[in-house]
Amino acid sequence: EGDVICVFSQYGEVVNINLVRDKKTGKSKGFCFLCYEDQRSTILAVDNFNGIKIKGRTIRVDHVANYRPPKESEDWDDVTRALHAKGCGVKTPPHTSSDSPSEDEDVPVKKQKGKECS
Repeated sequence: EGDVICVFSQYGEVVNINLVRDKKTGKSKGFCFLCYEDQRSTILAVDNFNGIKIKGRTIRVDHVANYRPPKESEDWDDVTRALHAKGCGVKTPPHTSSDSPSEDEDVPVKKQKGKECS
């Protein structure tokens, strides 16, 4: 998990990670869900990491509609509890009637998933 955070933190602050594990063996299934503090970090990570090779493996990094924090546990920290309640990332404001979006307007997709994290 630490290696994943280290790699992905190049593009911003990682606030939560859910390394998906097999329920029976506890071993990693080879993918994870990762939540950045801000949307621009997510976009940079997807644009720069999708399709690259890390330790001889090609990784897939993409956006997801709904961030999946780890299953509820007594070990949850405050950040994980808040993410579970409110979701990950800043909510995009409703679309206005203007014909062209401003340059500062964020892209609606906010979350990203890192596949085959080691």
